[in-house]
Amino acid sequence: MENTFLSFQSLRNVNIKNEILAGLTVAMTMIPESLSFAILAGLSPLTGLYAAFLMGIVTAFLGGRPGMVSGGAGATVVVLIALASAHGVEYLFAAVALAGIIQLLVGVLKLGKFVRLIPQPVMYGFLNGLAVIIFMAQVAQFKVLENGVSSWMEGSALAIMAGLTMLTIAIVLIFPKITKAIPSSLVAIIVVFGLVYFLNIDTKKVIDIASVSGSLPSFHIPNIPFTIETLKIIFPYAAIMAGVGLIESLLTLNMVDEITNTKGRSNKEACAQGIANITNGFFGGMGGCAMVAQTLVNIDAGARTRISAIIGAVTILTIILAGGPIIEQIPMAALVGVMMMVAIGTFEWVSFRIITKMPKSDIFVGMLVAIITVLLHNLALAVLIGVIISALVFAWDNAKRIRAKKSIDEMGNKVYEIYGPLFFGSTTAFAEKFDALGDPDKIIIDFKESRIVDMSAIEALKKVTEKYTANNKEVVLKHLSPDCIQLLDNASGFIEVNLHEDPTYKVMPKK
Repeated sequence: MENTFLSFQSLRNVNIKNEILAGLTVAMTMIPESLSFAILAGLSPLTGLYAAFLMGIVTAFLGGRPGMVSGGAGATVVVLIALASAHGVEYLFAAVALAGIIQLLVGVLKLGKFVRLIPQPVMYGFLNGLAVIIFMAQVAQFKVLENGVSSWMEGSALAIMAGLTMLTIAIVLIFPKITKAIPSSLVAIIVVFGLVYFLNIDTKKVIDIASVSGSLPSFHIPNIPFTIETLKIIFPYAAIMAGVGLIESLLTLNMVDEITNTKGRSNKEACAQGIANITNGFFGGMGGCAMVAQTLVNIDAGARTRISAIIGAVTILTIILAGGPIIEQIPMAALVGVMMMVAIGTFEWVSFRIITKMPKSDIFVGMLVAIITVLLHNLALAVLIGVIISALVFAWDNAKRIRAKKSIDEMGNKVYEIYGPLFFGSTTAFAEKFDALGDPDKIIIDFKESRIVDMSAIEALKKVTEKYTANNKEVVLKHLSPDCIQLLDNASGFIEVNLHEDPTYKVMPKK
């Protein structure tokens, strides 16, 4: 716990004003998104606001990345829509709590570090796809619901909404050139709110989505049968939600690391996300994860500590308890304009500039991840497919790199100097390098520039040695690193090889 409090930093080194204003701005942008996704999932609007508060406050104190904002994210809620519609909200709360337990275990077992395996093209695709989703979600606000039918705005309603949205975007773009003392997003929301309020302009407001007034969240054990059958129902949803939430949270953590040139703690963040979702499950929240858009708003506003996230969460709770009537009058155009600018900022425009300089496989992976993210809204699937394809391309490229330099030493033995890793992808090319019939009675396979990586490599070595043994010839392995020797020792009985001890080649023992 002491690390958590140390990360608040000395107040002398923190711009408190920026932290407070950033937290207020984040709260303003988080409310409509949380409400929208709660309604989309068929839940009470307060379920979304409770998630925004609970996720925000728990991860602010316990998370591994100061400056990052968590809330009731749509990426995780979308996963649970089918469960809520088929079995009811109580099953959803149980699934959220179970997802939190899974995330907590990932953090405790220190598996969060595996997010480092996500290649840069996958990151580009993820962020670009997410930017499109955020932008399209704002475009959807130009629809109105009449008699249960959703339709696009027309006439003066459309003109007013579009005009106010453009005014918001203009303020966000221009105000930082005047001063950066106050976040431009917050200024835009206040200006547009004042304009609509004092001129009595008729336009879509937060109240048109849902009411944001309520009471404190209360402890509640999900009202479900605690049986194996129930577990079978909720576990698949919980596992997918846990995966989606962790991927989005840890990718967001990496993004903030790059922006701030600091280092977050992925396993600590995984634990915090888990605890926050467990809390959601027992206090009536719909669950969530890190929110890329709100995190970018927070960072752009100058926030760098946990203070802004705490301010944002407390602001949401205050609005639930007392500020609802005011927040409900905020024009949706103001929030839409802010979120559109966030979407534009989220998009990795640099990916267009370097597209001609990147390998074709990386371009394909980035585009595929973005397309899957946009079409399916399944971030976990998009990232997983991107990682798998990248891994296969990497394996294929390394498989082609293995080669053997052949020579005859002073004793008349043939020496094969192997270059490149010997693993499942390169075993066929490796086996083709040898001539068991034409070689002398003894050959030396030199692994100074190579490594034996896996069981497929051992199998390939076994087949090579068996061919030479069948012709009464000897195979000696030279310059193996300690881990390669250990791998062969573990396979003793399956493969027997001769190891050459070279006094001129020493490998430092592992500490």
